[in-house]
Amino acid sequence: MADIVILNGRLITFDGADAEALAITNGQIEAVGSTRQIRDSAGSAHVIDAAGATVLPGFIDSHVHLFGGSAELDYLNLTGVYGLDALTDAVREYAATRPDDPIIFGVSIDYRVIGNRDTTRHDLDAVLPDRPFAAMAADHHTVWANTKALEKAGLLHGAPMPDGSEVVLAGDGKATGELRETGAFGPIMALTPLGGRDLLGYVTGKNPETAATLAERTLDKSVIARGLRHCASYGITGLHNMDGNFYQMELLAELESERSLLCRTEVPMHLKGNDPLDRLLEAEQMRQRYATDYLWSGRVKMFMDGVIDSRTAYMLEPYPGTNSRSEALFTPEQFNEACVRADAKGLQIAVHAIGDAAVRQTLDGYQAAVNANGPRDSRHRIEHIEVIHADDIPRISALGAVASMQPLHSPAGGLFPPYVAGELLHDSQISTAFAWKTIRESGAKLIFSTDWPVVPVDVMLSIKGAVAGTALPPEWPDQRQNLRQALASYTRDNAWVEFNENRKGKLKTGMMADIVVMDHNLEAMPPEELHTAKAAVTICGGNITYQR
Repeated sequence: MADIVILNGRLITFDGADAEALAITNGQIEAVGSTRQIRDSAGSAHVIDAAGATVLPGFIDSHVHLFGGSAELDYLNLTGVYGLDALTDAVREYAATRPDDPIIFGVSIDYRVIGNRDTTRHDLDAVLPDRPFAAMAADHHTVWANTKALEKAGLLHGAPMPDGSEVVLAGDGKATGELRETGAFGPIMALTPLGGRDLLGYVTGKNPETAATLAERTLDKSVIARGLRHCASYGITGLHNMDGNFYQMELLAELESERSLLCRTEVPMHLKGNDPLDRLLEAEQMRQRYATDYLWSGRVKMFMDGVIDSRTAYMLEPYPGTNSRSEALFTPEQFNEACVRADAKGLQIAVHAIGDAAVRQTLDGYQAAVNANGPRDSRHRIEHIEVIHADDIPRISALGAVASMQPLHSPAGGLFPPYVAGELLHDSQISTAFAWKTIRESGAKLIFSTDWPVVPVDVMLSIKGAVAGTALPPEWPDQRQNLRQALASYTRDNAWVEFNENRKGKLKTGMMADIVVMDHNLEAMPPEELHTAKAAVTICGGNITYQR
């Protein structure tokens, strides 16, 4: 007898024909069919009336930073704040509510929040003169800090930095306030209420240097639990984390044992460019230790470069008006060897690669793995691919790699303004920038995600961005997707990339009962209104994890 039945829906099954209803028993889909068929066999099952709305496999967000995103739900969100006066008002109002915080911390501050010039510590001193204050850009690659924060973090006069990170210094030898990449802003994160534990999987990939106290573990776990509830409220049943360490896995395992892990979560081992390759042993240990349907590991995450806005993305030619292409965070030899070793262990690889040179070096590493180990169904991932050379597009499918892209990162998504040709990108780069459609049409596998907290974890914002797009200058090609393509890249294809295509990602008998019931018929909505659709019910493993 069924536990739950969903009736009167418009089921997009991704398994051939669509349907109207389904039944769930013991955490699996027992039957899919018409409303009459399912109702007649429902018995005493809990009934969910979809009322003509779309029903889908649960959304899988295949690129998130769960711990950091969860923590940021409590930080000052500076999205849409521009100008010194508006910034001052927002920061001081927030600071007044947090009298005991060791640092006032904001997120999603714009690179040009002050105007058409770089933000400095002196600007932030004027905003909040009597307390440490810092704010992180939405892309999570740059932090700006006031003087008191820099002093407290030991950065006012600079500090030794790992390759790729920089405390930007002024002519007087003191920090300007701009901290580029994780090595530079890690000491600032250590001042936040969570002591930086929320971003350690991103900054170093290692555990806290000092073991967290019971009180700290309890706090951290409650923060992640809140983030999981937040994700479930948007119809998400699965997450692919993009940073990881054993500490984070331990907290998630405790949540699983308490039946509070509301989204199935995959966590990688994070290998940094300055790490010895013997650290890959940790990836094997993670895979052996965590291997349930709700929490597992089996992937290595690496960063090849930074981001375009701070000119830390690694490019094939210098940025306009400069002599800098930035640089890779791995040498080619080191990266190739990392790929060969990880691939030989049967591990999946995911690499942050935004610039066209970073994408090329990543593909070269995947080719090196094939050359050394032979071809296999590796599904190695390239994260972001914001700029790619046309010659490298066919290499993605040829290597069996996966393009993992985020619709809202692109100016076509409508959240961020377009890059002006000749400022950060050359005209020739714009033609293949954020090239979702071009990459899909090349035959490569394409998956979608948010990169939360870089952008909101609300899936439908990204779906709207991919399908409706926004008007861009004529040099930007139209990369829009149709609705079913975009939905597949958030459900069926994200199940495939985690090697679970035979267990989830479709509404099919025998599949895991990971399902979202929407509040609209998505296919009847104007594309520009898709972001208004919300999850009405989220079901993970046959359990209702969210209901409006």
